[in-house]
Amino acid sequence: MPDLRYEAPGSLADAVRMLAAAGGPTRILAGGTDVIVQMETDLIEPELLIDIKKIPGLHTITAENGGFRIGAAVSAMKMMDHAALCATHPGIIEGVKLIGSIQVKGRATVAGNLCNASPGADSVPPMITAGAIARVTGPNGSRDVPVEQIPVAPGKTSLAKDEIIESFFLPALPRNSGGAYQRFTPRTEMDIAVVGVAVNLTLDGAGVCTAARVALGAVGPTVVVSDECAQALIGTKVDEAALEKLAAAASAACRPIDDKRGTKEFRIKVAAVLARRVAQQALERARHIA
Repeated sequence: MPDLRYEAPGSLADAVRMLAAAGGPTRILAGGTDVIVQMETDLIEPELLIDIKKIPGLHTITAENGGFRIGAAVSAMKMMDHAALCATHPGIIEGVKLIGSIQVKGRATVAGNLCNASPGADSVPPMITAGAIARVTGPNGSRDVPVEQIPVAPGKTSLAKDEIIESFFLPALPRNSGGAYQRFTPRTEMDIAVVGVAVNLTLDGAGVCTAARVALGAVGPTVVVSDECAQALIGTKVDEAALEKLAAAASAACRPIDDKRGTKEFRIKVAAVLARRVAQQALERARHIA
């Protein structure tokens, strides 16, 4: 491994300058639950490690335009302890709760979970269905990017070498909206998703679904956002016929691989089952969240 330089800048501007000036591979340290493991196992060999935990503002969850702004260094546990966030975005919290053990959640961040770019990341599908926007900062300023546009392949993101995620914005959900996330794993704890499904939907006063987003994890190189799944729900009361169409669309949207965790065929079948279950859970929440 090359000599490693560790920096802990006190501002976002300093962090961006360090990234821009770096000649070799770099990594951002937020929680470190992925980066440190990858370094210890020689999967990555950064020459510069930039710790963002001392940058003011990156540890906060603040109300903004009816939604929430979440700093890139906010831990999973801090999100889980935020009562208002848990009340309005239970689907996101369900994904966040699955990021490792209690000890890991005390350090792990959603920003790290996203930038690790694992197809099976648990927090990413529900962030996508909730319409989360990442604020990306670089030498030329900041830009807002939908979360689904950040991962582009396993282990790769759309971020430039000198860009960093500063925060996420979770917009206020429309009235009578509900979200949910579930995954399948061989074990109930400390495991990686074989399939994960997130659904967010909105009902009108008659109980008809007027908007929906469906995201499937671990069934493609990146999270699969399926318009066909959404259209199976929109215009219906999410009845049995709609759920059947949703299940078929979820299976059709899958582009999985065979690996030691499951076969293609198994993942395709599980995606259909989970899509039904998660849509029903989101429906119940939409009916009860005014």
